[in-house]
Amino acid sequence: MATTRRATGSKKNEIIQKIKSAILSTQGFPIFLAFTSLAVFFVVFRMKNVEMDYKISGTNKEIEKVVLDNKELKAKKARLLSADKLRTLADKHSLSQPKQNQIIVIQ
Repeated sequence: MATTRRATGSKKNEIIQKIKSAILSTQGFPIFLAFTSLAVFFVVFRMKNVEMDYKISGTNKEIEKVVLDNKELKAKKARLLSADKLRTLADKHSLSQPKQNQIIVIQ
C-alpha cells in the first residue's frame, strides 16, 4: 500500500509541476492571466447586476407605495368633497345657496 500511495503522490506532483510550468511559461502566462481577468470581470459584473436588481426592486416597491398613497388621498378628497359632506358643512356654518348675482364665472 505504501508504494501505491507514493506512486500516486508522485504522479500528482508530476502533474502539478507540469501545470505550473505550463502556466508560468512565456506562452501560458498571458493566457492564464487573460482567463483570470475575464473570470474576475465576470464576477464583478454579476455582482453589480445583482446590486442593480435590488435597487430596482426597492424603487418599484416605493413606486407602489406612492401609488397606493395617491389612491387613498384621492378617495379622502372625494369623501370630503361629497355633496352630503358639503351640505352638512353648509348647515353647520349657516350657509345658503348663492343668488344669481353672487355667482362669478372665471375662465
